[in-house]
Amino acid sequence: MDIASHSPSGTWPAVEYETLTWEMPVEAGYGLADLRAAQRQSGEYRAAIPADIADLAVTLPSEVIVDAEEASHEIARFDAELGDEIAPFSSVLLRTESAASSNIENLTASARAIAEAELGDSSRRNATMIVANTDAMKAAIELADRIDGDAILSVHATLMRASKPGIAGMWRTEQVWIGGGDFGPRGADFVPPRHELVAPAIDDLIRFTKRADIPALPQIAIAHAQFETIHPFPDGNGRTGRALIQAMLRNKRLTRQVTVPVSAGLLTDTDSYFDALTSYREGDPAQMVERLSAASVLAVANGRHLISDLRSIRAGWESKITARRDSAVHRVADLLLKRPVINARLLQGELGISTGNARRYVDPLTDAGIIAEFTDRTRNRAWRAPEVLGALDAFAERAGRRGLSP
Repeated sequence: MDIASHSPSGTWPAVEYETLTWEMPVEAGYGLADLRAAQRQSGEYRAAIPADIADLAVTLPSEVIVDAEEASHEIARFDAELGDEIAPFSSVLLRTESAASSNIENLTASARAIAEAELGDSSRRNATMIVANTDAMKAAIELADRIDGDAILSVHATLMRASKPGIAGMWRTEQVWIGGGDFGPRGADFVPPRHELVAPAIDDLIRFTKRADIPALPQIAIAHAQFETIHPFPDGNGRTGRALIQAMLRNKRLTRQVTVPVSAGLLTDTDSYFDALTSYREGDPAQMVERLSAASVLAVANGRHLISDLRSIRAGWESKITARRDSAVHRVADLLLKRPVINARLLQGELGISTGNARRYVDPLTDAGIIAEFTDRTRNRAWRAPEVLGALDAFAERAGRRGLSP
């Protein structure tokens, strides 16, 4: 099925390669074993030359198009279903997408660790990086109406400024590789293009994203695969690329209110996800479209399950809260659905409750067993909602996340 006719060819081009020479960095202070490994890297290697795709025809099997259409409808329905309840759930879904996207890069943390990191606890590196990824996702969605090179750089800067400020928000100026050894690209699973090709390849990709003659989900899947093939940064490419998926979902109006946790769907079978990227580089975009379609359907189902769990939890609290219905205690309970770890400073920022009055509204929830204090300090006390944290961890388990850091 020919979706567009910008090119006379109906075949998607495979990545081409050029032969380059790798020279051991002279300034590296290697030990003897590392020196030998680095010396073995010296010599020729093959780096990718991604095709220009801005004007290419996109040809996909009819069943792939049908699956993508069905997945698109599922995404749009889920986005519309929340209606007036968007406020408590939008940030939850954004956080789950960030955690799942990070886990694809082997960055895992429990819901509690992530929530505590949001309050400023930087003692757990993975949780801190997941919070940075949440901020990057927010930045991507905020920039969805103007997807361009500067927007991508801004998202990357938000993601990396705390962990690797030296590379944050800048196209790479060095060769990178995926798999293989630490000392050079020879023997790597895939070697992205040399850095001089990055900026023009991104410009070509941006032109592709702006086309209006391709169904949204196939266009998003191909754009994502092309971005990962370009690999424009020394680090953070996967997370930035999946943030770009969210920006394009919003840009193409498949989502209007919420973040559909697509990465949670990809996480259910990461081998197929990486295989699809490989197939794309070999000239077959269909697998990537299929994978994103399947991931979207799984993500919607998991997201619905999570929202149902959170609604049930909140409804169950009503019989436990003895405060009047107009009391701010209920507003604190509502806040717990999106911020399951709270302290007085958060209550002041989110609800306008002065820090001196925080206990007045927190104690009834503690007495009801809805929240539990987990600090033993007289100052900077914090409380967590175990039921909400449990629902978030259950979402992660359904997505396939295992071995959560505490």
